[in-house]
Amino acid sequence: MAGEKQTVDGIEALLSWAAQIGISDSSSPNPSPSSSCLGHSLFVSDFPDAGGRGLGAARELRRGEMVLRVPKAALFTTESVISDPEIATLMERHKHLSPIQRLIVCLLMEVNKGRSSKWYPYLSQLPRDYTTLSNFTLPEIKALQVEDAIWAAEKAVEKTKSNWRGSLALLNELDLKPQLLNFKSWLWASQTVSSRTLHISWDEAGCLCPVGDLFNYDAPGEPVLHEHDEGGVASKSCSLNCSVEAVNASNERLTDGGYEESSSSYCFYARRRYNQGRQVLLSYGTYTNLELLEHYGFLLPQNPNDKAFIKLEPDLYKITSYDIESLYIQPDGIPSFALLCALRLWSAPVSCRKNCMHLVLSGSQVSVQNELQILNWLAKRCYETLQDLPTTIKVDKFVVNGIDALLRGKARIDFRDLGPALEEFKKFFEELNLKFENSESFIIDTMPIRIRKSLERWRLAVEWRLAYKSVLFKCFCYCKEQIDELSSS
Repeated sequence: MAGEKQTVDGIEALLSWAAQIGISDSSSPNPSPSSSCLGHSLFVSDFPDAGGRGLGAARELRRGEMVLRVPKAALFTTESVISDPEIATLMERHKHLSPIQRLIVCLLMEVNKGRSSKWYPYLSQLPRDYTTLSNFTLPEIKALQVEDAIWAAEKAVEKTKSNWRGSLALLNELDLKPQLLNFKSWLWASQTVSSRTLHISWDEAGCLCPVGDLFNYDAPGEPVLHEHDEGGVASKSCSLNCSVEAVNASNERLTDGGYEESSSSYCFYARRRYNQGRQVLLSYGTYTNLELLEHYGFLLPQNPNDKAFIKLEPDLYKITSYDIESLYIQPDGIPSFALLCALRLWSAPVSCRKNCMHLVLSGSQVSVQNELQILNWLAKRCYETLQDLPTTIKVDKFVVNGIDALLRGKARIDFRDLGPALEEFKKFFEELNLKFENSESFIIDTMPIRIRKSLERWRLAVEWRLAYKSVLFKCFCYCKEQIDELSSS
């Protein structure tokens, strides 16, 4: 209860501070003074099944209506932090650092000031840790199982370490507290920047936006939003990297948010109509689940923009003009248009490829024989990929259920509940220096924060690989259905 009260008090302090510096959820350019920046259009609430802490509609909101304005002076940017001429001169001596590295350094500088920082009410409410790929340990990375995902995680970890090493000289010159010089602090600051920055035109690194980063994520879907549409499925997100959407042909506002020179503010708009009490969501770009996990530390159970990649024959890449990123399997198991085109052309006899190019590019079948050949090849590749992975879909579901039981605070886990996932649990806990006893259950009297956070990241890894395998299985079934239809016609 004490922790909950501290959180509530911290949020109230943040909203009061935000009101003082001009942040407001009123469309009025001069809202009446208030002890909170919210209350007219938005309110802070917990949405346990849709992203956790987020922003709800304080009243009925119309599509395209402004719901939050954050003035430029309230944005945390490299420019706004470096006001001290000596610090600015010091920064100039390290021009080799990227804009993102500089913003991370600025964040650590403000943290170093403690309560004397003008940003303290905001900084004190930032998450203490993240579940992005850069935070994954080796066992958690291995739990992803798929080669591309493992490579992405390893690359993310190494990039974060490389940026830290490259910034150490400047950090030491700034005379920061010793604990802010270590990699753990850099990891926290870098993931704060990675997961919470918004786009601004004058700084490639972007900016941190107090209160504006409380919006949870809604994956972009159909470009046309209807007035009767209401809030969709929110993500497990405490962060955003907002991108401005285009305005459609009829000039109706479809913008989620963006910096507006006319008001010198970052402005946020309702992307659809929301009833009072519903969570107000924000779309900040099109991401696959692996990209969401890498940059923001969450996944969407139903992500319309997810992609599953499989290994293709080397000579297939040589004959297609499509980008590699477009050769994927969709969440429903159907191959992308580009992948189908590439496979049809690759499967056609070399002597016929030029003549059948127009059929391929129009999305038409080259021939029944060609179609059967690519469907059989695709079904076989999906099946072989699934067989080569260490665990099955069934095992992964048992793993997720077992982790969920532990995260819910269940102290005793019956081995029978883990089913075929028992061996993976044993191996993972051994890597955490915890051992299963030789009995019929595993007991955790008290779970250290370190273990709990590792379980959360492990669950995300298993959830990701489970979704990947499910797409491949759907593709296998789709190919078999198409083969049966073609064979019987």
